[in-house]
Amino acid sequence: MKPEILKISQIPTDKSVVCILGSDLIPEELALDKTEKEFTQAKLLSKAEYIFVNSYNKCTYIIRLKDGISQYKIREELRRTAYNLRNLLKENNHSELVITSGNAYPGAVEDFAEGFLLSVYSFDKYKTIEEKGEIKNYPAKLLLHGNIDDSEIDWLINLTDAVYFTRDLINEPVNHLNATALAGEIQKIGESAGFMVEVLNKGKIEALKMGGLLAVNKGSVDPPVFCILEWHPANCLNAKPIILVGKGIVYDTGGLNIKTGDFMAGMNGDMAGAAIVTGILHTVAKTGIPLHIIGLVPSTDNRPGGNAYTQGDIITMYNKMTVEIGNTDAEGRLILADAISYASKYNPELIIDIATLTGSAAMTFGNQAIAVMTNADRKYFALLEECGQDVYERISELPLWDEYGELLKSDIADLRNIGGREAGAIIAGKFLERFAEFPLMHLDIAGTEMLKKDDFYRLKKGLGSGLRLLSTFLKKIAAEYTELK
Repeated sequence: MKPEILKISQIPTDKSVVCILGSDLIPEELALDKTEKEFTQAKLLSKAEYIFVNSYNKCTYIIRLKDGISQYKIREELRRTAYNLRNLLKENNHSELVITSGNAYPGAVEDFAEGFLLSVYSFDKYKTIEEKGEIKNYPAKLLLHGNIDDSEIDWLINLTDAVYFTRDLINEPVNHLNATALAGEIQKIGESAGFMVEVLNKGKIEALKMGGLLAVNKGSVDPPVFCILEWHPANCLNAKPIILVGKGIVYDTGGLNIKTGDFMAGMNGDMAGAAIVTGILHTVAKTGIPLHIIGLVPSTDNRPGGNAYTQGDIITMYNKMTVEIGNTDAEGRLILADAISYASKYNPELIIDIATLTGSAAMTFGNQAIAVMTNADRKYFALLEECGQDVYERISELPLWDEYGELLKSDIADLRNIGGREAGAIIAGKFLERFAEFPLMHLDIAGTEMLKKDDFYRLKKGLGSGLRLLSTFLKKIAAEYTELK
């Protein structure tokens, strides 16, 4: 369960405190005695990551921010320190923990709280036996002290709520979360957050002739779904909606081109894009971002059942384009392409898709950058890059040059769903671009979402990579619209 977040105006004398320092000056509010101050001053000289002062009735944790590094790096160092402190904070079993600052940058308290909240997430709903030595306790309440705007507290609460349930969805095994169950969860979240959800069943998908989604679903015993999520507030600032498209492959075996070795492990998380889009809609609705935003989530599993689609099949997509299947494990782009085509009916300002799409993106950037391909106005990429630095979900661009489209040519159809071995991430993006009648930003999170081990607060068990990035991006777009009014 996520710790509760509260704002306080004074630091109680009996509460344990995390204090973030921007200088070597120790705030009097910490109420340290002479010996504790001398100990702390000596540790400050040693440049320790944090200082732990164990008083009789409370604990004090002091973090001295580094000098001489960029602002976004300072923020990220603080989030990572929260991760490094998490076990000590749990072991000391604080029911409540104050977070405050002294001469630190505005927002330092919120950044530490965010890093801590992201670090203590766990998915243990199916554990029935408590593991020996496992740390279970952590502060039930985080008490944020300082000059913090209520809207920033609200943002922190709702954004981290979204991260938690997004991670829960990603971690669910497919025997508990098939496409229909995912649609049910999206509906529950929409009802709770206040955005609309429409679920199209297989009959409606067939009537719309979404050939990509239907082809991938052919090997499954479970039907596909297509979810439409919409946040349209009365005070929205954009005349044309922003469309978010999330890949909803609830399990990917590779189909008849079945994944070998251990490459199928973790493929219940191949619907991360769908969960992330849902989390973004939750955040914008709960915080009241005045933008018209629509989420599209095509969902199915990809299995080698008796009637599974095969290499060499020709399918007709929603936009009437024909596709030759070169590999059944290149399924994500097929369901996304139908959704991107469908987005055109809304005459959108921008389409953004997010997906665990290619191993090529992971090979290119490892786990450090989200691969982005776009044909949209450069202002969107610049803003997304800025947001990536802010939340440290950094992006790096790959080109969508016309020459890459040549690799998708088919002798018997309009195009193939794969190219050659080279430039795999770009080829996937180029495939999706063929179905976009409006500006497109494509985010491939295969490298940043599917981690082999924890990267500080970026946990390997369901990360939700891109949720904080795109939520912040939409928040800043709304702020720019407001300034122009």
